[in-house]
Order: sequence, then structure tokens, then C-alpha cells
Amino acid sequence: MPQRNVPRPAAVYGIDIGKNIFHVVGLGSDGVPVQKVRFRRDTLLKFFERAAPAIVGMESCAGSQWIARKIKALGHKVRLIPAQFVKPYVKSNKSDIIDAEAIAEAATRPTMRFAALKSEEQADLQALHRVRDQMIGTRTRLINQMRAFCLEYGIALRQGAGLFKLDLPLVLEDQSNDLSAAMRKLLADLFTDLRQLEKRIGDVTREIEAVARSHTHKPGLQIGLILIH
Repeated sequence: MPQRNVPRPAAVYGIDIGKNIFHVVGLGSDGVPVQKVRFRRDTLLKFFERAAPAIVGMESCAGSQWIARKIKALGHKVRLIPAQFVKPYVKSNKSDIIDAEAIAEAATRPTMRFAALKSEEQADLQALHRVRDQMIGTRTRLINQMRAFCLEYGIALRQGAGLFKLDLPLVLEDQSNDLSAAMRKLLADLFTDLRQLEKRIGDVTREIEAVARSHTHKPGLQIGLILIH
């Protein structure tokens, strides 16, 4: 590691997170910058491995949780800050180093609100919930689309996903209605997509339940699960 990148005594560090380049500013106990450096991803952790324990602040964003867990494991106190709470501390024209300095200052504010650090298990569970929510939204849009197609042919289906799944097969089998052959085939294909999507939703739901059950002894791991049938 170049001499200029050797950690200097600092009370708090601010990290501006990039995809591959990370800008770090260290502040002394008086709030004055004592070091301004930049690292690639593979050298960032080496820097904090050599640095004396300090407060390390960074914006809460994609990738921040992994970095936070790694730096915390090295003995530092990590604080994740929502981006909107950092903006008031940016003192001049925006740049990566200026952002890092603003993050460091924000991390020391006694009234600052920080985002929670997630364990790997919590991150897994949250990701499963987000994927499940996304698929449920896709299911709703798919049903609404099929319902609208049916209305274009004078067929009104009952409200509710459960009733829709009961009614549509009957509509497809009824050769006396006004569905064209092309629309009948399209609806059948979309209904197959719906069933495959619901199977995937069921699989992810079971994964969530399994993860939650296996970690019931870990405080704070549980993320509320609302089953949507």
C-alpha cells in the first residue's frame, strides 16, 4: 500500500461508495480532515484492517450493507446514513471527496438517524420478501390484463384472484361465447403463465418460512410475512 494510503489517526471516516472506486475522508476528533484517499474495492478493506478502530460512516445504498458488515468485523463502529440526511452537510460543489467528508461529518451528529445494519440472514430474508412482493404485483397485473381482454369480448369475470382462477377455465371451455380463436389461445397461454407464477410465489413463500423458522432464536431477524392467497 502506498505511504499516502497508510491510515492516519482519525476519529471518524466517511466513505463515498462507487462501483469500483471508493473515496475515503478521515476526520480528527476536532472535525478537521486528516486524510483524503481513494481505493479500489480490493484495497478498501485492507486500509480499514490497518486503521485503528473508529466510526465509519457511509450512505445507505446498494452494496453498503456488505461493506458495512466487513468493516464492522474489523472492529470499527459502522453507521449507515440515508442519502437525504447527508445533503445538508455538503459544503460546496458536489464531488466524491466532498461527499465523503460530508458523510464523515454527518456520522458524528448526535441527532442523526441511521439505517440498521443487516446480518447476512436478514439480507437474505429481505431479498426473498422483495422478490415475492414483485411477483405478487406481476400476478395482479396479469390477472387484470386477462380480465380486461375478456371484457373486450363481453365477458365480465367475478372479482378476486380466487374466483378469477375458477371462472377463466370455464370461459375458455365455453364455445358459445364471443371469444375469437386467437384470443382464446392467448388467454390460455396467459393462464398457464399465471399458474407458473403462482407456483414460484409458493416456492418463495416456503423459502421465507423456512428461513424464518431456522432463525427464530435470533432477535431482530424476523421480517413480517403477510401471506396473500
